[in-house]
Amino acid sequence: MQALRTAATGMSAQQLNVEVISNNIANMNTVGFKKQRAEFQDLLYHTIERAGAMAAEGAIVPTGVQIGGGVKAGSVYRITEQGAVTQTGNPYDMAISGRGFFQVLMPSGETAYTRAGNLSLNADGQLVTEDGYALQPAIAVPGDATSISISKSGEVQAIREGQADAEVVGQIELANFVNEAGLSAIGDNLLVETAASGPANVGAPGAIGFGNLLQGYTEASNVDAVTEITALIIAQRAYEMNSKVISAADEMLQAANAVK
Repeated sequence: MQALRTAATGMSAQQLNVEVISNNIANMNTVGFKKQRAEFQDLLYHTIERAGAMAAEGAIVPTGVQIGGGVKAGSVYRITEQGAVTQTGNPYDMAISGRGFFQVLMPSGETAYTRAGNLSLNADGQLVTEDGYALQPAIAVPGDATSISISKSGEVQAIREGQADAEVVGQIELANFVNEAGLSAIGDNLLVETAASGPANVGAPGAIGFGNLLQGYTEASNVDAVTEITALIIAQRAYEMNSKVISAADEMLQAANAVK
């Protein structure tokens, strides 16, 4: 009975849906996290009678008969809408208001990208992520700096001890992509470039196509709790209905087997 296999694909699809939703909820407090959505496609159809076929006496079949084979996962799409910005009081924290990603140098030499701007200084005075990966281009804050300021356009200035005028110590650059959803997540709030995302376009914050920087802020996750719980309930109900289809098909098979 085809209904057994069709309902099984529905249960598998809703299981994936719940797994995506659970990951969103788990990362509600992850800085710079972007929620995901599972998207599905119907499977191949078994055509019993083709629409438009010739019937008796030259008549044309208006609709035909097709039986669907179920559902499959089409993609898990990353939604890149802006998250709320939260003031932290840390002068090294930065939030991007608009499009763009911070560039991070991985230990392998590869460049990764992130929206998480909760940064700090390492032993060499370089701006680094929580895992110690250096921001690119590298920016080193002098050890005798008494204060640091980061403009909306990414210019980093420091005031040294005993000096009244600020000194420019670096320029933050952002990366942008034609298809941000095509980036591949590797964990630790990091994304890497893929053929689907296209190559990185690098520019200064505030330039055309790039957002501005906000010093002393971080971008919160864009996960909405109410939306996720609603989606979870819908997925759970869909899973239950597919399981009931399997139970009903099983009872029908039992009834057929009981016929003598």
